[in-house]
Amino acid sequence: MWPVHTVIKVPSMARLLVVEDDETIGSALESSLSHHGHDVCWARCGRDALRDAEGRPFDLALVDLGLPDLDGIEVCRRLREVRPGCVQVILTARTDEMDVIVGLEAGADDYLTKPVRLAELHARIRAHLRRESGVAGEQAVLVHGLLHIDPASRRVTVDGQELLLRTKEFDLLLRLAREPGVAVRRETLMADVWDAHWFGSTKTLDVHVAALRRKLATAGTDRVPTISTLRGHGYRLEPPG
Repeated sequence: MWPVHTVIKVPSMARLLVVEDDETIGSALESSLSHHGHDVCWARCGRDALRDAEGRPFDLALVDLGLPDLDGIEVCRRLREVRPGCVQVILTARTDEMDVIVGLEAGADDYLTKPVRLAELHARIRAHLRRESGVAGEQAVLVHGLLHIDPASRRVTVDGQELLLRTKEFDLLLRLAREPGVAVRRETLMADVWDAHWFGSTKTLDVHVAALRRKLATAGTDRVPTISTLRGHGYRLEPPG
C-alpha cells in the first residue's frame, strides 16, 4: 500500500467556477455550493467562463457540455490552457459515452451525469480538493529505465525531455511507479489517486490510463515502463526490459 505520511485537510473554502446555462440548475448549484462555504462564480456561457478564468484563479470548475455558445468540450480544452492547475468536472446529460471520453481527454478530470445528486457532487468536490491540497507519499525521485518521476517538482522526464502530464495522470503514474510489477486493484487506484470514499463510475480511471499509455508511447523508446491491464482486477506497471 502507498504510504501516506501527511494528514491532509480540505480547505474550508475553495474557489469554484460553475459553467451552466440552465437558470434552475445553475441557481441550485450556486446556492448549494455557497452554503457549503465555497466562493462560487457562475458563468452562463463558455465565453464568460473563459473570461472569468483569465481574470482569477479557480480551484475547481464544473462545466456543462451543452452550452449555448461554445461546446463544453472546447471550454474544457481552453480552460486547461488558461488554468492548468484547475480541477475540471464535466456535468452532462448526454448519454453517449464517447462525449464523456472526449471531454476527459480534452482536459477534464472527472464527470457527473445529470440530474446531479447534490450529495454525490459535494463528495466528489471534497475528494478532488483533498487530493489537490495534500502531499502524498515520499519525495524521492523514481527511476524506471529512461523514465524519471520527481514527486517534489511534479515533473516527469524521459531521457531528460519533460513529459507533460495532467494532474491526475501524474498522480496515477506515480502511484503505479511506487510498486512496479505489482498488480494494483482498480478500487485501490481510485482510493489512492482520487479518494478513499469515492463512489460512482470508474471510467475516469480507464481514460487516464489510456492517456498515460499514449504519452509514454510518444517517447519513442522501449526503455520506459508500460501499463498492463489485468481484466477483472486492475493495472500493473511493467518495468522496461
